[in-house]
Amino acid sequence: MAQITLRDGTPVPAIGQGTWNVGDARSSAAGERAALRAGIDRGLTLIDTAEMYGEGKSERLIADVIAGQRERVFLVSKIYPHNASAAGVARACAASLRRLGTDYLDLYLLHWRGSHPLAETIAAFERLRAAGDIRRWGVSNFDTDDMTELLALPEGGQCATNQVLYHPDARGIEFDLLPWCRRHSMPIMAYSPLGQAGDLLRSPALAAVAQRHGATPAQIALAWCLRQGDVIAIPKAATLDHVNENAAAAAIVLTERDLATIDAAHPPPRRKQPLAML
Repeated sequence: MAQITLRDGTPVPAIGQGTWNVGDARSSAAGERAALRAGIDRGLTLIDTAEMYGEGKSERLIADVIAGQRERVFLVSKIYPHNASAAGVARACAASLRRLGTDYLDLYLLHWRGSHPLAETIAAFERLRAAGDIRRWGVSNFDTDDMTELLALPEGGQCATNQVLYHPDARGIEFDLLPWCRRHSMPIMAYSPLGQAGDLLRSPALAAVAQRHGATPAQIALAWCLRQGDVIAIPKAATLDHVNENAAAAAIVLTERDLATIDAAHPPPRRKQPLAML
């Protein structure tokens, strides 16, 4: 599995496993656990979750998956903005740790900006890091102005990543946010890299590129996200077939012709756009 290096020098897999809606239904839980375990075995050892996902159901399912193999996994969870006060951060993190059956998170993210002062949240993250409850922290759904404000804060430079929506039909970050993160050596995490509702995967452009590589449109979408070596993609994979498909995408290298085909159908932004969010 290709690796992406975080700002502190830690390598993480370029493709991880997202868990939005994973754990919501008891009927599919066994298959979801099997898929996540298979993903770990295929090198998709970064697992992303949040206290919001199923109001803790996702974290509880992941606890079963990582039991006995916690050291193999780079574990990411996220805090609700309304919990991100000075005292609320510690309570929310402790609850996530209990649900996940672990005593630390590799990465803890503020899910999006809320009403609590950013400096208050970051100071609380730093206390968690000093205590060993988290190894590092970051943010999610932050636009360029938010990131500039963040880095101006004491300890703001400790931010490890910004997790944002990114795929060929959601390229707004390429105008300013992605270049900003690159200037600050901060890889982004791309959530929903395969789009929503299957629309992206029906793209004739992705299909044409996929045919050239003997691949699937989903694999091309992932390879596109990884094309410049500083984006971590976290697709959801609730079945073994999807896990294997995702893992194999890391080996696909897109050509200039491929990228031109995708650009023609899914053009890059020409001006600043509002940050896209789900």
